[in-house]
This record gives sequence, structure tokens and C-alpha cells, in this order.
Amino acid sequence: MRFIIQRDRLVQSVQDVMKAVTSRTTIPILTGIKITATEEGVTFTGSDSDISIESFIPAEEAGDEIVEIKETGSIVLQAKFFSEIVKKLPLGTVEMQVANSFQTIIRSGKAEFNLNGLDPDEYPLLPQIEEENTLKLPADLLKTLIRQTVFAVSTSETRPILTGVNWKIENGHINCIATDSHRLAMRTAPIEGAENSSYTVVIPGKSLNELSKILDDNSDLIDIVITENQVLFKAKHLLFFSRLLEGNYPDTSRLIPTESKTDVVVHTKEFLQAIDRASLLAREGRNNVVKLSTVDNGFLEISSNTPEIGKVIEEVQTDSIEGEELKISFSAKYMMDALKTLEGTEIRVKFTGAMRPFVIHSLNDENITQLILPVRTY
Repeated sequence: MRFIIQRDRLVQSVQDVMKAVTSRTTIPILTGIKITATEEGVTFTGSDSDISIESFIPAEEAGDEIVEIKETGSIVLQAKFFSEIVKKLPLGTVEMQVANSFQTIIRSGKAEFNLNGLDPDEYPLLPQIEEENTLKLPADLLKTLIRQTVFAVSTSETRPILTGVNWKIENGHINCIATDSHRLAMRTAPIEGAENSSYTVVIPGKSLNELSKILDDNSDLIDIVITENQVLFKAKHLLFFSRLLEGNYPDTSRLIPTESKTDVVVHTKEFLQAIDRASLLAREGRNNVVKLSTVDNGFLEISSNTPEIGKVIEEVQTDSIEGEELKISFSAKYMMDALKTLEGTEIRVKFTGAMRPFVIHSLNDENITQLILPVRTY
């Protein structure tokens, strides 16, 4: 194998596939990146057996030569060293050549590295996927769906299914739900070409986080292929495979209250900043708990009190408060996480009592639902 490649494209592809490589694997060869050169171009592959990423660099694009293929072939190189080397090479082009017994030479300018490679035949094959259930989403919408839900997945392995985001596809819509049993995030969006499809899968939160980092923020369509135990995201020159979580996701529809006792409409940014300030003295305490109570004249009182540190009280002007008086305590972190995902300048918070879950929406957009369970404070 021997080729000459543009350094910036090489760096980008290596960075993308590195997101799937882990040092904590039981399969030693998976600490490497597989490089395959064909007449069409060069493919880079990284995998940790849960996530696999394949990035392809074509020999030419829009009439420009990006890779000059001198000899086809493949090799596996230690990801940690290879990724650091390509980032620090001096010139705009890089020559790679595999000599005898997997010895690999990397040249750029006056710098020459010799790396010991591994046998590419030992590298596991990527999953073979039947393209039956496919849907298309613009990259920027997919990134938004992930951002508005993935933060609420559980980080505890006691209920593995909750470490993923539940995707339900039905009636031409996708419904993404994440919960760690203390809070819930849900986002709905219409999708093209799935009017007659109906299925549900749970994608690991870790996979979606890594996918989101790789995707460009544009409206290019991403093909999503779903099988029994794998999901494949296909972007231009990029394949991203993830295993799916096994098991049944809990029915969360029962958690979301249908009526409310106290409705508050408030300016998102002011509310978020007040919670942030109150949390400064709450961090050391139990669960960084902040208290909210309705006071007269359309104000909310936000406070926190940690006896050994001090206390803070702030009043926030609302647009409206309807219904019963309310005193409630909740995690400042959960509230701030939820508020940061909402679009629009104002939000509506629907409370159903001091010990019941409450729901937050953007004022004019019911597509995003954030739900938080309050904290008991005695």
C-alpha cells in the first residue's frame, strides 16, 4: 500500500474515526485504526464493537485530486500514535507506505516516521446491514434532536435501557425520549418517507453524543438505517454504526401530567440566570436543591439555603401566574439542563403540586417537552 494524501483531509478523517476507538477494549486490534486504499480512495475505520465509524476520502472530488493512489492495500495502525503524528506533520501532503511485515512509513516534508502496523485481516468486519427500515433527516435537525434529549439519559448501569434514547417512528413522525427516572426530555419532529413505518428502537446515549460531534451543521440529508440490533447513519463519505440497546423501554406517556394546578409563563433567560445564581450556594448541599415559590404581584421567589454556607433569595418577574399558590424544590442542574434546550424567549411551566412532576415547554412550541421530578425537602 502506498499513497499521497492532503494532510488536512487526513487529519479530519482520523479525528472522526478516533471517536469510536477506546483504549479499554478486550480486543487488542480495536485500539488501532484500519486504513484501506483502493483505486477509488482511502477508507479509515475505528471501532470499539459498540460504535464503528468509517470515513472515506475519495481520490478526487470536484475535479481536484485529494489522494494519489500508488499501490492499493490495507494496514492497522495504533490509533493513539497515528492520530498524534498526523496532527503534527509539517507539510500539506503526507505520503504513507507499507513495507515488509506491516512496517508503515509516514513521510511529510523532512519528517519520516516508522510505525509497527498490525495485520488488517484480523480487524473485525463491520456489520452487514439490510436496508429495509430507512429514513432521512437533515443533519442539523438530527443534531438538534440529540441535543434536546441525550442529556437526560441515565449514567447508571443498573437499568441499562435508560442509558439510551428511545426513538419511536410512527405516523410520519419521530419521537425521541430520554429519562433517568428523575427527569425526562422528549422531542417530536416530522420525517419524510416514513408515513407507513412504525417501529421503536433505543440508541445508546454515548453513540448519539459521538455522532453529534461528527455531523456538520447543515441541511444535508442523513440516511438512517435501522435493523434488529444495529443502527447505521450514512452521511457523505461517512458511515456511523451503533449497536442498539436490548429490552423494553418503559412507557413514559403515563409520567406526563395532562392537567396542571399552577401555570407560570416566564422569560427563559432571566429564569435560567436566577436559577444559576441560586445554585451557587446550593452546590455543596444535597442535590444542589433550589426552592421556588409563587409570591404576590406576579413574581416567583427563587432561593437556596445551605446552613454552613449561606442563603440566597431572588425575585423573578413573570408574564403570568395562574392557579394555586405553590412552593416546590428541585435540582438546579436538572432545571438548567432543561432550560438550555428550549427554543424561544419565553417558557410555560405547568405544576401539578409540590410533590408531582412538572412540565416545561417553549411558549409557542409543544414539540419539546421537559419534565422534572421535584425533590422532597423537610
